[in-house]
Amino acid sequence: MIETSKKRKRNTTNNPNQTVAVRGVIDANWQKFLSSNIITDKKVDKLQSTDKKEQFTGTFRRAKKKAQNSFKKDATEQLKDEPKLEERNNSSSGNKLTKCMAIDCEMVGIGYDAADHMLARVSIVNKFGDCIYDKFVKPREEVKDYRTEVSGVRREDLLNGEDFTVVQKEVAELLKGRILIGHSLKNDLSVLFLSHPKRNIRDTSRYKPFREIAKGGTPSLKRLAKEVLGIDIQHGEHSSIEDARATMQLYCMVAKKWESSLSR
Repeated sequence: MIETSKKRKRNTTNNPNQTVAVRGVIDANWQKFLSSNIITDKKVDKLQSTDKKEQFTGTFRRAKKKAQNSFKKDATEQLKDEPKLEERNNSSSGNKLTKCMAIDCEMVGIGYDAADHMLARVSIVNKFGDCIYDKFVKPREEVKDYRTEVSGVRREDLLNGEDFTVVQKEVAELLKGRILIGHSLKNDLSVLFLSHPKRNIRDTSRYKPFREIAKGGTPSLKRLAKEVLGIDIQHGEHSSIEDARATMQLYCMVAKKWESSLSR
């Protein structure tokens, strides 16, 4: 027996109300429908061509082309604005180094009564608040107090940290020739065993208008952030990245006035 190409579709369900499509019947009905006066040949051709390819005409097509050109232009401008390779930091973040850099360090307690300080973590951000350097430092002496409730530093952080000599060298290289911003920078530089040209130091704890907030005393970074920036920081464990960003924001708010006062 020769099988006919016009087979019925099987009813895959037990539902007696399901519509069963018969190819031969559909073809015949379709031909009858096309031959009627309801749809002209021209309209049929248009429907068939629409099934094959999406058509865009008139204003919509022009708008679509304009949007594509705009996207290409934006992409070109973005590539043009990308910082050059030599301007990028060697770290995986690849954030751009800027003329002004803010630093903050976390310390742990060493010595007989844990009153002495040792570097545990150092973080540096650029002018835009992007973190370009953040490393824990392996201990060089026995740690008596990790000060975790404040520093956020734990034993495992230091065991997996970088050697002090490596950190010291990398930080010195990053800060060379740049304006260094921080809060009580003397403490940060002392645990790093580094110095920085006084003319390139901007210490927010020593800036006179900020000291007036504390009535001539040394204002805390937390207080300056709250009263000058309107933000709350240092809730529980501190973050050296957050603190460095806060000092950079403080400097940027008064940078023009600060710099002009130094040139007098």
